[in-house]
Amino acid sequence: MDSYATPESMSIPWWLVLLEGIAAVIIGLFLLTSPGITLLFLVQVAGFFWLFGGILRIVSIFVDSSLWGWKLIGGIIGVLAGILVLQHPIWSTLLVPAVYVIILGIQGIIVGVTSLVVAFSGGGWGAGILGVLSIVFGIILLLTPVFIGIAILPFVLGAFALVGGIAAIIGAFMLRSRGPSVEQAGDVSTA
Repeated sequence: MDSYATPESMSIPWWLVLLEGIAAVIIGLFLLTSPGITLLFLVQVAGFFWLFGGILRIVSIFVDSSLWGWKLIGGIIGVLAGILVLQHPIWSTLLVPAVYVIILGIQGIIVGVTSLVVAFSGGGWGAGILGVLSIVFGIILLLTPVFIGIAILPFVLGAFALVGGIAAIIGAFMLRSRGPSVEQAGDVSTA
């Protein structure tokens, strides 16, 4: 048996990709048909994730004390965020998407300014136009984060989840049609 891993031997089982695709399609359909309740559910899942992630980050200090200060700060923030989301589900459903939209707006402005610098440094008109559009998009997001976060974001996420889920399902069947991986075929021939 070889001591190194090839990309073929590290491949994900096709049925796992299929399950992920089915889950993404279901979440996408729920986001498109019932965005409010689905967003509430997803924010609650994020709350549990932040809570348990924060606890595990604090516990990890006892296993590996390197960077313990950062782990402690990250753990405390995760625990507090999880508790706040779980104790205030309605407010969290409004706040979490709005914060996400604010982060996207700031990122859009930063990317736009960077693109403008590239354009003025000889990057061409294309980079400049994309930079201006990115800045305008970022400003629009920053001016209306709650509206965009509640009214538009669930539909955008739902569309992405639906398309991504369908692509994952197709990819799973393509993986399945390729047959056993190289590692499995090698195990059969050496047995």
